[in-house]
Amino acid sequence: MTTPLRHDWSLDEIRQLHDSPFLDLVFRAAAVHREHHDPLEMQVCKLISVKTGACPEDCAYCAQSSRYSTGVDAERMLDRTTVVEIASRAKAAGVSRVCLGAAWREVKDNGQFDRVVDMVKGVTDLGLEVCCTLGMLSEPQARRLEEAGLYAYNHNVDSSAEFYETIITTRTYADRLNTIENVRKTKVTVCSGGIIGLGERVDDRLRMLQTLQSVRPHPESVPINILSKVAGTPMAGQPDVPVWDVIRMIATARILMPASDVRLTAGRVRLSPTEQALCFLAGANSIFSSETEFMLTPAVPSPSYDADAELLRVLGLVPRAPFDNPNAPRAAELASLQSTAEPATAVA
Repeated sequence: MTTPLRHDWSLDEIRQLHDSPFLDLVFRAAAVHREHHDPLEMQVCKLISVKTGACPEDCAYCAQSSRYSTGVDAERMLDRTTVVEIASRAKAAGVSRVCLGAAWREVKDNGQFDRVVDMVKGVTDLGLEVCCTLGMLSEPQARRLEEAGLYAYNHNVDSSAEFYETIITTRTYADRLNTIENVRKTKVTVCSGGIIGLGERVDDRLRMLQTLQSVRPHPESVPINILSKVAGTPMAGQPDVPVWDVIRMIATARILMPASDVRLTAGRVRLSPTEQALCFLAGANSIFSSETEFMLTPAVPSPSYDADAELLRVLGLVPRAPFDNPNAPRAAELASLQSTAEPATAVA
């Protein structure tokens, strides 16, 4: 019997699930994962910062905010050729999704957005899934990205609505949900999750998951980020998140959103191979990897392609091919469009 997709989990139900005996929770999550996904496949993703630094927002955790002295300087936007070259190397390393990030508060209809649209076309032409994270987005802008071939749009809710107000003042929770709603009006898939370790309560984490599972349909990708403590930000002194908390969050997200990809994202670098394996057992089936050993900026480290290749080899996992998620509504459509493209090379 397949686990049904629900959008009406109460907070009490989610709390009871999250607080259940650890091994029971992981066992249940692993069973749900196998109902909806190939347990031997791992989606490997790559982040490219196409416009770094000088973001006007005050997100208390962010290395790219202009409000804090983090050592991350503003840089010129990358050109299309450079982005396509990075994406080509990522594809050769087994990456199936490339996410293009810009340190913007919102998308503006200007020449820089035109250049991002062109980048989306260039990376899509490689036969890769392309995701963008560009800040707030209007419906017409979402449709323009859809026409360019965009596969996914990332816009995290970060935490609960109540806790959110204590870490960000330059954008409201409603603004974030509105962007997700605008993306949902297109065929672009939604990537939305949050961060743990910001000083939030467990209830804030669970309210965040409750918000995400209420999205119809569920976000196709749900990143669970562990705070990367960046010197110079208000969050630099936060205590480490116990790995047990990370695994509980992943397992709970997996059960609440069975068909979604649950992504173990920022902060994975501090987990041992054994701890990562437990996260994968609990339902995480997507990771970010990098040739530069950092994600968007050097302030946020990431495991390297080589380290991840060895980890997947040891665990008997293989990288998932682009457009090969049967649970994503655009998978079959885009797979047919990309049928003549060269498939991604598996991580060896």
